[in-house]
Amino acid sequence: MNSRERIKAAEKSLVKEFEQIEDIRDYNQEKVLNAFVENKVAPEHFYTVSGYGHDDLGREVLDKVFADVFKAEKAIARVHFASGTHTLACCLFGNLRPGNKLISAAGSPYDTMQEVIGTAGDDATKEDSLIAHGVLYDEVPLKDNEVDYEKLEEMIDETVTMVLIQRSKGYSTRNSLSIDNIERICKIVKSKNPNCICFVDNCYGEFVDSREPLEAGADLIAGSLIKNPGGGIVEAGGYIAGKAKYVDKSANRLTAPGIGSEGGAMFNQHRLMFQGLFMAPSVVCDAVKGAVLAAKIFEEIGYDSAPKYNEKRTDIIQNIIFGSPEPLEQFCRTIQSLSPVNGYVTPIPEYIPGYEDKVIMAGGTFIEGSTIELSADGPMRAPYVAYMQGGLNYAHVKIALTKFLDKLI
Repeated sequence: MNSRERIKAAEKSLVKEFEQIEDIRDYNQEKVLNAFVENKVAPEHFYTVSGYGHDDLGREVLDKVFADVFKAEKAIARVHFASGTHTLACCLFGNLRPGNKLISAAGSPYDTMQEVIGTAGDDATKEDSLIAHGVLYDEVPLKDNEVDYEKLEEMIDETVTMVLIQRSKGYSTRNSLSIDNIERICKIVKSKNPNCICFVDNCYGEFVDSREPLEAGADLIAGSLIKNPGGGIVEAGGYIAGKAKYVDKSANRLTAPGIGSEGGAMFNQHRLMFQGLFMAPSVVCDAVKGAVLAAKIFEEIGYDSAPKYNEKRTDIIQNIIFGSPEPLEQFCRTIQSLSPVNGYVTPIPEYIPGYEDKVIMAGGTFIEGSTIELSADGPMRAPYVAYMQGGLNYAHVKIALTKFLDKLI
């Protein structure tokens, strides 16, 4: 069986899985459409203002649309967020004060977040971290690579101000957290301390399920616009959504107290942000279908990969465990060679700001660092896992997998 025949056979066996993914797409697309209609989005909301950015009608309506989509009291979507990490940091620094306590519910968070918190990084970085600002930190260790709900219940009391819930696995081999997992965490936290803020890092998870974390009991969520909710066309930025008081405090950290969400010129990005959000459910659907196809193919050719093709998805990431550095590098180079941008470039492991280990990144993307576009990356540390994600359309993922099989053959 050649590679194209193998792909076709895999697709025929995935009809049920693809139908379920498309049902979620249709539900989320209608939800987004309704938010646009209800908020009377119009061409005048695509216009921009300069300077301080006061009285920006487009920005105000964009925030309302994001709030409706994510079932939030309030939301802000801003081009000014430099990355997902910056967006999350604004939530943490905005809502935590010296003496407050933060707990990570699912083991150590993503590498870049460890530097924000202060558990990793050089001396200069640690001086600017949450811990250096007097915030207390602890984390619930994983149990058998899963959330330890019993330990979580033990650790939550009236002294805990915020619980950080990272939906996606990050650079770990634990399972990403489903909405049901997040709901269970929130219920435990609220039963022990109703005033504790349940904050979800929603990166890579938007529109993969028919529910979002705020519908499962979370108080605050944040994510990047060069991932799922930007639909592959937003050039930069992030969003924060949730209870108004927590969003306001986060906005004060992005700008300044007294300005909050009321200022900030949007540099003529309104239309892209509106359009990207509208496109997002369909783009995410294609990315998830591509990940499911990849899982099926990897399983057939003997790779250790997760999640499995028939497992319920909560993010767009597919990880492949190689066990040694050479095949990880080769896989990323293959993905790079099949990218529409910089397909001729050879990625090499390198130190990247925010990461303790060297990282190899295959990302021939139209938007630098965009992970809703087909990409693969991984830290150069055991067990040497490639994290494949994205795909602006399903066809690109299928072509890349076909070519990857061709190279193996």
